Amino acid sequence: MTEPAGTTTGTLSFGPFSVTPHERLVTRDGVVLPLGAKAFDTLMALMSRPNEVVSKWDLMALVWPGVTVEETNLRFHVAALRKALGDGKDGARYITTLSGRGYCFVAPISQTDGAPGQRPGPRLELPPVKLPNRLQRMVGRADAIAAVSDKLVTSRFVTIAGPGGVGKTAVAVAIAHDLLETFSDAAHFVDLAALSDPDLVITSILLMLGLPAQTDDPLPALLAHLRDKRMLLILDNCEHVIAAAAPLAAEIFHAAPHVHILATSREALRVEGEQVYRLAPLAVPPDGAALTAAAARTYPALQLFLERATSGGAQIALDDANAPVIASICRKLDGMALAIELAAGRVEAYGLTQTAALLDERLNLLWQGQRTAPPRQKTLQATLDWSYGLLSDRERIVLRRLAIFAGHFTLDAALEVVPDARVDHAHLFDAVDSLVAKSMVAPRPIGAMMRYRLLDTTRAYLREIEPDDAALAARHATYYRRWLEQAGLSWATTPSADERAVHFSALHNVRAALDWCFGANGDPGIGIALAAAAAPIFLAMSLLIECRRWSERALQTIAPSSRGSAEEMHIQAALGLTLMFTRGGSEAARSALSRSLAIAEARGDEVNQLQLLGRMHIFHERMGEFDAALGYAQQSLAVASSLGDTASIALAHSLLGVSLHLAGRHHEALKMLEVAWQGPGTARISTVYGFDHRNRAGITLARELWLQGRPADALQLAQQTVTEAAEMDHPITLCIALIWAVSIALWSGDLDGAEASIDRFIAHANSRSMGPYLAVGRGVKGELAIRRGDAAGGVETIRTCLRELHEAGYELLTTTFDIALVQGLLALGRIEQGAELIDEATRLVDRSGDHLYMPELLRMKGRVLLSLPEPDAEQAEARFMQALDLSRRNGAKAWELRAAIDLAGVIAERGRRDEARQLLQSALEGFAEGSATADIRAADSLLETL
Repeated sequence: MTEPAGTTTGTLSFGPFSVTPHERLVTRDGVVLPLGAKAFDTLMALMSRPNEVVSKWDLMALVWPGVTVEETNLRFHVAALRKALGDGKDGARYITTLSGRGYCFVAPISQTDGAPGQRPGPRLELPPVKLPNRLQRMVGRADAIAAVSDKLVTSRFVTIAGPGGVGKTAVAVAIAHDLLETFSDAAHFVDLAALSDPDLVITSILLMLGLPAQTDDPLPALLAHLRDKRMLLILDNCEHVIAAAAPLAAEIFHAAPHVHILATSREALRVEGEQVYRLAPLAVPPDGAALTAAAARTYPALQLFLERATSGGAQIALDDANAPVIASICRKLDGMALAIELAAGRVEAYGLTQTAALLDERLNLLWQGQRTAPPRQKTLQATLDWSYGLLSDRERIVLRRLAIFAGHFTLDAALEVVPDARVDHAHLFDAVDSLVAKSMVAPRPIGAMMRYRLLDTTRAYLREIEPDDAALAARHATYYRRWLEQAGLSWATTPSADERAVHFSALHNVRAALDWCFGANGDPGIGIALAAAAAPIFLAMSLLIECRRWSERALQTIAPSSRGSAEEMHIQAALGLTLMFTRGGSEAARSALSRSLAIAEARGDEVNQLQLLGRMHIFHERMGEFDAALGYAQQSLAVASSLGDTASIALAHSLLGVSLHLAGRHHEALKMLEVAWQGPGTARISTVYGFDHRNRAGITLARELWLQGRPADALQLAQQTVTEAAEMDHPITLCIALIWAVSIALWSGDLDGAEASIDRFIAHANSRSMGPYLAVGRGVKGELAIRRGDAAGGVETIRTCLRELHEAGYELLTTTFDIALVQGLLALGRIEQGAELIDEATRLVDRSGDHLYMPELLRMKGRVLLSLPEPDAEQAEARFMQALDLSRRNGAKAWELRAAIDLAGVIAERGRRDEARQLLQSALEGFAEGSATADIRAADSLLETL
């Protein structure tokens, strides 16, 4: 920063001394005193406020504007000044020290227009003023710099507003450097951060411009001086002296038409002419997103972290493994530039993983930054102390109470939680409005309603000042229990991810409330009700592990008097479902679901009884108990009929249609599934209880269409259901849609399409820790390997998959894997093993009721018989004929074609070529026009040979 430049020829006098500001001279009896530049600036600063105490911080801000120095520098120059003036000798007294307060110039001052005997000299042109150095590289601020620069040039007066540490000063300095040529290098940077007295704002500007400030009202002189100047004036850190800075900036703006003003502040100045630019934190990846190193490099917050960590000596090679860790750190710090720099500076000492762990434990507000940083930015603690100190008492009370909210909250939530005898609703409205203006609370529209949040750094700071009091925490937990109960009613009509975002934004508060309720000083009674209300939302988001944890926690604390309550019913139901998905068909899952259904029946609660029958239906399907699942589906139709509404009936049709499909009763299944997919009430089948039953009906209907000879329609419907499931942002529903879509691709012979879908399936199952589904994914990979010629690898993979599925009690898809395994064993020549396996699989289907695959099992038995060292063509033909007849009776046109192909091959070899040809032609009849599957191509190829 250059020294203040003089622009006047007036002379100031005190005692035997004369001061000529524009020449920067101090003389005694005509002899020039050898004063250094900063000693002279110190003298001018003190003389500008005669007989007033100037604090050491204000004095340093005036003498070293924009630069951070130690207090020892000031003491050195004050001592040098006193020595040069002879202060204290022979009774002379010019500067006094007030211990703990500052310094005061006490000698009388007089002023003349020029030195005695001289004519006034010409007015000097204002020399250019250097700016603070700009950062060597700005990360992620190009758009902000361009936008503010355009506003500044066209509108002349712009305030960059934002929370402490977001990078306002850095952006302002970069803009000033970029626009230097525009203003012919006349740019003046005034750092107001160190001022404690608002009256010193104008003095700081005067000294920066080299103007005297000893008059009682220096504003007219300042405006007169600026009136014809073209320059850029940067007023940095206005928030704590805003009462003086705002009207002064407005006066300059109106009086000096060629002066452009760029201010930085944590709140807008709110004066006429001002254009406000809200500087947002640096962009960070969204939570839960799968992040690669390539994607991570596109986020400015991560770029800044890596640059600062590397410059601090850390050795970080960004890769797919550590990219999510860095993203988590930057998210935790809300993309705040200062916080990211401070955290990055710890990586060299702690390493990346430990730095992230320390932040997860608690935001370290005392990590040190650069030595040259302003005092308010040396630590996060200092930055937040600065901001907090600017608030009124009532604003501090409200802000501390708002820290109870984790993540976003609505004004309605604040009105329910914050007020008490000390803060009424009117005070809350005023305080929130002011806190938003001062960048302590961040507003954000989500849906049609405005949400608010405290940055995590601010919240951590406030929680250390004042931990939760029980009454506040209880109000917070109670509010979100009521909110969840109301939100649960709207899930049936909230199908898309964008619409659900309104609900999901409050989930952090639900977690925080649950933590308090089940903590050492919490209220378990509120917690049980809250866990029951939260379960549907957790399930709708497929947050299975979290849902299971809170459900188990609630059941551990439930009082005997609450047994059999609606809360226990909901919690047991949620626990059973999450155990089923994360641990398979365990007895614990069966017990929880059974207990929940018993409570619903005892309470006469048919609505929840229907939903729980749906869960029991799915549980028994997954356990391989298909006849039992069909019984629950039939019972659900009776309950739905009693309820009478279309949505309940559609849900029951979905359950029954799926069970009939798996039972191999295809004509009946088709009717039920079509009603569940397109009939009245289907749009309102809810996912609150973990499933979207309409989507499940749709993907099952797609399989039915394929089996009944309409492969093109089947593929189209499968794609539609997968797309709709993805739009719901509901991983359980998407996984169900994907795995059934995989089966259609495999049946059609589309191995590439099947592989793409199964990879997507595995990724979603892994993201929600759905263990059995991961085993299913590996099983499909094994089947693909066998189809592509790697029989040995495929067989081993499927055997591992089946072992895991049996251990997890998941039997829904094991028959398909048994069939694929038999194909692999035959390819390896292990015929006896294949024969044993197909016989065992057939016995299991007879016992469990999974008759969908019986035609395929009979057909595979025939192929095993043909593969024996001494092929048994007669028995093979009998098995093929059984498969053909069963497929025809049940309406499985696709299974019929497969059986016909194998049967035609056998009878053709036995000399019955005409019969074989007629058999194939009959099997091909009834397929939709233009159908093309691997089986149809095989049939056509065989016909050509006949």
